[in-house]
Amino acid sequence: MVPLLLVLLLILVLAGAGFAVKVLWWIAIAVLVLWLIGFVARPKSGSARWYRW
Repeated sequence: MVPLLLVLLLILVLAGAGFAVKVLWWIAIAVLVLWLIGFVARPKSGSARWYRW
């Protein structure tokens, strides 16, 4: 019974990690798109950097 519970727990942990990784990929893609939009739409005059850091 204990090995079965350990296997089920491992499956739950791996499924949760897979979901978290998928969510992190979507967040990374959204940040990349926002960065690209900001890079393309930066003001032509003034400094070349559109970000403050």
